[in-house]
Amino acid sequence: MVDNITPQNASQHAFMPVMKELVRAYQAFASYDAIGYRDSVLTVPQADVIFTLGNTGGLTFKEIGELTLITKGTLTGVIDRLEVKGLVRRVAKMEDRRCTRVMLTVKGEKLFNREFPRQVAYIKQRFDRLSENELKQLQHMLKKLRLAFE
Repeated sequence: MVDNITPQNASQHAFMPVMKELVRAYQAFASYDAIGYRDSVLTVPQADVIFTLGNTGGLTFKEIGELTLITKGTLTGVIDRLEVKGLVRRVAKMEDRRCTRVMLTVKGEKLFNREFPRQVAYIKQRFDRLSENELKQLQHMLKKLRLAFE
């Protein structure tokens, strides 16, 4: 037992309600976000990759993995499906042929230019319920929480 935590008192710690609310907030956000893709040709993970690649000259698998919430094992399959749809292409780096860069195709750029602003506007509707000061406070506290786990 660490820090005198027992099965009887584990749920009584001050951080537990915060943890539960964080999970509930994430679940509510993820559910709302997913609804925004109802009329899209993209799944949530595919959109995550397309939106991450947008406005870049392409990224490596490692960079995409670091910038998205997609696990390394899942990322290859997502990229494969986007490639089949003609939205991305793989390009071997000249200096290191083992390193592959993923880039949006012209079709992928068009989709990004249409879908990214649409999804941002959809999510913005909910964030507009918070004041600018509340958003800054929330960002500060979430960063502080993240750093507590690093």
